[in-house]
Amino acid sequence: MTTGQPDTAFDTDVLICGSGVAGTAAACALGQLGLRVTLVDKRQTQPSLWKGEVLQPGSLDSLHTWGSLGHLEARRAVRLSRLVARTADGEELMAMDFATLGGERPWMLAHGYSTILECMAASLGPTVRLRRGVLVKELATDGGGRVSGVRAMVDGAAVDIRARLVVAADGMSSRLRGLAGIDAEPVAYDHRLLSFELPGTLPVDDEVSAHVTDRGLVMLYPLPDARIRVYVQVGADELRGAGPAGLRRWCAGLVDQVPALRPIAGLLQAHLEHRQLMPVWHYRAPALVRPGIVLLGEAAHVVHPLAAQGMNTSIDEAEGLAARLADVDVTDGAAVDRALRGYEDDRMSRIEAVHAMSHNAARMMTSTSRGGRIMGRRLMRGTARSRRLSYLVTYNMSGLGMRPLTRFDRLVQLGVVPDLRARSFTPPRSAGHRAGSGTPAGRDNGQRD
Repeated sequence: MTTGQPDTAFDTDVLICGSGVAGTAAACALGQLGLRVTLVDKRQTQPSLWKGEVLQPGSLDSLHTWGSLGHLEARRAVRLSRLVARTADGEELMAMDFATLGGERPWMLAHGYSTILECMAASLGPTVRLRRGVLVKELATDGGGRVSGVRAMVDGAAVDIRARLVVAADGMSSRLRGLAGIDAEPVAYDHRLLSFELPGTLPVDDEVSAHVTDRGLVMLYPLPDARIRVYVQVGADELRGAGPAGLRRWCAGLVDQVPALRPIAGLLQAHLEHRQLMPVWHYRAPALVRPGIVLLGEAAHVVHPLAAQGMNTSIDEAEGLAARLADVDVTDGAAVDRALRGYEDDRMSRIEAVHAMSHNAARMMTSTSRGGRIMGRRLMRGTARSRRLSYLVTYNMSGLGMRPLTRFDRLVQLGVVPDLRARSFTPPRSAGHRAGSGTPAGRDNGQRD
């Protein structure tokens, strides 16, 4: 993208509102185009959140390009080779082995959310500036109704920031989304996730273990510096009013229900007071753009965290937006808006596919009804029996592309028909590369019928 002659009427080429993963990724990607980018956030500091800690293989090429991957590896990010669905006592139901994808980085990467943000922020280019304590109050528009900046509060004073493009990356409760006239209604799942951070190591140190139990999902994975993340599915009011003794009884019951937790039972008991409770939502905005503004990340859509797609789709969206704007003159508002509409056309089907995959995975692994549990385990065992389907599900989860399962694939999963296609199936050798990485693999090369 070219910026033409400097124009003092505009403070910045791109104003990004929200410095979470989506906003920071957009700043990295757009800054590499040589654009003047201003990244703002209403918070003076980033809150400590136990979420968004697993990066899929599809994000790693982008992080490498930006320089963020080196920072993460220097801070001892953990490589995770597999995502495994297990029973309550640890029996393997289905495994997604990322090594089967090939490529340079066939693994997931785990680190704390704040550390991931810090490593991305350390990679911001020289044309990017980060300003905190900026609360956006209103959108500004030109005579034709095109968004041309914002009015914000900085240190108690109203400030106008003029921008050729505004990126709304201000999260699920996005103020900018509403100001742009895009309605979205988040839908809550009927459960929450209780998160623990424990000191220690797991018997298997290179996988995410997702246990499908009578009480729902229990997930474990290692973090750097000998730490363990544990997520436990709970009812909305399950722990309401529970004192220390009640929490200890709850923990003992949890370990009885999920014998796979016995190796860390003592750690759980010792760290019950250190927990975070996370509501779980899903939604998709009906539109991603209006003239002069684009929604990114959780401002545009939210999925269940089970599938670890939130950060990864945000990074992918930042790259997709930059690709659409790369050859556009930023001073030409009409050209920018055409690029935004092209971006929206690109993304809506991808978002729909990611949501379908994430929601189906959530239903399969979090159901507490007897019928739901039986069906979920049958589908997982059916997937595990087919080398082709195992590869396809792994590929879809990786963020490298999306090949939605067909009706035939569902029948194979259920064991209704045999997977005759699996006999001649060979994984594409280049599937571990994202499109645009200089390899012949495309975004949907995961499987061919």
